Amino acid sequence: MKSVIFDLDGTLADTSGDLLAAANVCFRDMGHGDVLHTGRDAGIALRGGRMMLTQGLKRIVAYDPATVDRYYPMLLEAYSSAIAHHTRLYPGAMESVAALVELGFGVGICTNKPEALAEQLLQTLGVRDAFGALVGADTLPVRKPDPAPLRETARRLGGDPAQCLLVGDSDTDRNTARAAGVPSVLVTFGPSGEDMAALQPEALLADFTALPDVALSLLGPARAP
Repeated sequence: MKSVIFDLDGTLADTSGDLLAAANVCFRDMGHGDVLHTGRDAGIALRGGRMMLTQGLKRIVAYDPATVDRYYPMLLEAYSSAIAHHTRLYPGAMESVAALVELGFGVGICTNKPEALAEQLLQTLGVRDAFGALVGADTLPVRKPDPAPLRETARRLGGDPAQCLLVGDSDTDRNTARAAGVPSVLVTFGPSGEDMAALQPEALLADFTALPDVALSLLGPARAP
């Protein structure tokens, strides 16, 4: 089986609002109020919890890795308790997933979000059953850009890891696909969209409606003629 594998944050869904809110719970606990802001800091949010804490601390005090380690569990707890208040799937995302399945592609998710939180988010959004496999940051001993999580996602779909592509929104996704020797498709509608062309992926995606045709062009037909 050939497969199309998606990153989650910034690719399938804009999760930045809820991620930033969780980080600000930590900054308020430190006595600094809300340090990160919706919109302006969306790109930081989509780089993960530790990155939010790191960049926020650099704005208010001298950066201290121990503070990041201490507050990271609080951030995860705050995020889990309000995981989808602001999160929205990008337009056309699930219609594109359904079209890929109809064409015969396996469809899964490979994310650097902890697996339990990714599972919770997808269940809350009501779309978990659309994906045949989910591999998170802690599913394996390594995470993206190591190629192992991508390959494991393809295997869990019953597919050939050499015949998949990764849809993402960052240099991490580009480097993961490159390390795995498979194509990457980077979306241009996220916070860092204008930077994606410089990463030279096999394809850029401005609209999810184009993804089935892109997958066919890069992987060929999912089903044998």
